[in-house]
Amino acid sequence: MNLGDLVVRKSYGGDVTFRVEHIVQNRAVIKGTEFRLLADSPLIDLVQVPPSRVTELGQQAQIKAKESLTQLRKDRQEQSQRSGESLGGVWSQSPKEAAYFEVPGKVLHLDGDPAYLNKSLSLYEQLRIPAEGHHVHESSMAETLYRLLPRVRPDIVVITGHDGVLKQQHTYDLYSLSSYKNSQNFVAAIRVAREYERHFDALTIVAGACQSHFEALLGAGANFASSPGRILIHALDPVYVAAKASFTSIRDTVNLSDVLNHTISGSQGVGGIETRGSFRIGMPRLQNLSALKVTPSAV
Repeated sequence: MNLGDLVVRKSYGGDVTFRVEHIVQNRAVIKGTEFRLLADSPLIDLVQVPPSRVTELGQQAQIKAKESLTQLRKDRQEQSQRSGESLGGVWSQSPKEAAYFEVPGKVLHLDGDPAYLNKSLSLYEQLRIPAEGHHVHESSMAETLYRLLPRVRPDIVVITGHDGVLKQQHTYDLYSLSSYKNSQNFVAAIRVAREYERHFDALTIVAGACQSHFEALLGAGANFASSPGRILIHALDPVYVAAKASFTSIRDTVNLSDVLNHTISGSQGVGGIETRGSFRIGMPRLQNLSALKVTPSAV
């Protein structure tokens, strides 16, 4: 067994594919390739699998992820069309000649996992959503947000990484934050963000990871959070929610049904409250300053 190998766990029926991150003596730290799951396992419980092998759960997630991305692109195009129609039909012109410009909501994304962060930033770029991302350990997210929020001034904050219900000798209490790996860190970060901006429609907060304490995250001030059913969530679920908020018009609320039905993990993975969108349009369209003829007038 080597670092970077793809493996499944025999004790869990090989349901999730992991990548080996660390090996210490006879145990390995493993990270889900599709799901935001960080775990440790005895080496004897791991079975190496080829890159071509996809578990049934992973295959379902990949199919759903493609569907979700297709839906996001469709929603993005429809929002641009509605923008033009709201300005009196300027959408009938070609997009390059449109009389308006678009201002999607800006995202600040903090992620406890660098690989998932890079995937998230790539998706924001594909959807033309302005985003700034930082790889931050979950325990440092509150402090990092306190420093970054006044500089970045985002419309949407994503706080995610790894989480889970802890394995304990005694029966766990799902109501207690102490039963979770990082939910208490997410709660602390949400509180910092909500102290910075108390208005739920001025700053949309998307928080949580696999099996996070959904109720505690909402109670701390998140607009959207995981995980109502304490299930594994897909690596890109927080991005999907942030993207929906980014290109939903400020005149509308984010369609909760769309969020619940089109995230990869569904309503047991992500939930939230009514929230106004962050997408704005402006006029006139922005000029190409390199081609603009200007007579200087200042002395």
